[in-house]
Amino acid sequence: MASFPISNLQPWSSQWLIGLTLLTTFTVWYIFNKIKERGVLGRTRRISTAKTPPRSVSPEKSLSGSSSPTSYNSVFPPSRREAMASLKSGKPATALDRVSDEKIHKNILPMTENYETAKGSLYTPMGFSVDEIKAMGDFPDYTILSGVPLPKAYNEFDIDKALPRPYRPFRWSYHQTMSLKKLETDWWIELENTYKQRIAQRKDLYAKHGKAVLDYLPGSEIACKELMEMVLQFICARYPHLFQLKDNRILVNNILGNEQDIRAKHPLEILMDNIPEDFAITLRDDSTGYYVFRAGVICSALGWNVGTKIGLQLHEIHAPIPDYKEKMKFSMDRFFTKMPADKPIQRGSWGLEVGRPLYMPPGDPHEQHRLSQSPNLLLEDCHLRVDWQTLRRLPISGGVVFNFKAVFTPVTEFRYEPKIPALIAKILREGKKSLMEYKNTWHVEHIVLPALDKWNKEQEDSGMIKKNWDVSTLDEDPWFQDWEEKWHRQQGF
Repeated sequence: MASFPISNLQPWSSQWLIGLTLLTTFTVWYIFNKIKERGVLGRTRRISTAKTPPRSVSPEKSLSGSSSPTSYNSVFPPSRREAMASLKSGKPATALDRVSDEKIHKNILPMTENYETAKGSLYTPMGFSVDEIKAMGDFPDYTILSGVPLPKAYNEFDIDKALPRPYRPFRWSYHQTMSLKKLETDWWIELENTYKQRIAQRKDLYAKHGKAVLDYLPGSEIACKELMEMVLQFICARYPHLFQLKDNRILVNNILGNEQDIRAKHPLEILMDNIPEDFAITLRDDSTGYYVFRAGVICSALGWNVGTKIGLQLHEIHAPIPDYKEKMKFSMDRFFTKMPADKPIQRGSWGLEVGRPLYMPPGDPHEQHRLSQSPNLLLEDCHLRVDWQTLRRLPISGGVVFNFKAVFTPVTEFRYEPKIPALIAKILREGKKSLMEYKNTWHVEHIVLPALDKWNKEQEDSGMIKKNWDVSTLDEDPWFQDWEEKWHRQQGF
């Protein structure tokens, strides 16, 4: 994982950074044109109805050759303002008032200003005034405001047995293609049997590293609160036997066996204490329209940390990425300006690791593993790391939030997963040299590749797969054939 993501490349220094770069090369073109077709660029905006992009597309079809405008300061994301009229409680008296982009532009809530002390007549980029936000109160119905449904209750979920879904986001041809998928809303926050261990690990990292893993800048207050409330609404709906919210104030966590006053800590700290996933919030700079990393809790970064990225614009965050400025900056910036709140997306990036490194800032001793092909490395010590990622816009503040979780799987699991060994081996051997060097899997390839070849032959000889099949992205992407049977069996279903 690494700066602002969603990619098939998971470079050791910036795994989720390169990911989001690739995602945007197509998504911006598709969403922007659909929005334009529906008239959202007009003076008075309506709730977004942009279509979800297709599953994958080559970056050659992006708008990278276009020239970026000098400013997006008068361009706003698709508004969710009209959704206020459907609220059953906390509906502002002004909910039916129409607000033009011109009015928002003239009365914009500055990126650096705390909404709690700001003038009530100022507006967020989504068209909500400060007075209206306060009138809606705590925990407004985000299903209505975002246009994204709450998940189905998972009452049979057993936290002690739960395993993450076996993500295998491998793709061929491997030349900066993307796999963009509509968010499976039931799985936005996915818990597993490492919950207690991971929460304790994350809290320990925060105690040791402070603002290097959790920080927030002035003006991020509304977005942080909004994100926390959306996440808590989600987990209480998805896992009602594990989480409850009393009086919109006391979070009951039956996994940890505690109750917590959510007003006693910063919203990101509440997430730190209860959610084993990372979150990064970017906000619109009112002076330029570009998006800036303003708040985050990130404990699974490899080669960077919150302290090295917070306060930077997207192009500054992506500076290490080859060809970013020339080929991707325009698409990235425009994607963020127009991404709708009701079309969240998901994606996975991957890498191969020695052990299970979760947090590896620059200079961490674990980096030494990447510098050589150790003759003492055991196959059992090699793991697939998948950073499963989602990207969505917060409906009130307009912040774009990226969240992800690191999922580790022993590479030995590939042995009985149809076609997976051959697909990974082809990527490792034939992937574009510069991309594979950036991905940095070399340090384990001397152990992993022979095993993959052996397992592929076993699968062919046993009839599990056809011999000499045309290796390409699997139809089941990001899974593999019969993955659910294996996943259920491992959990004792």
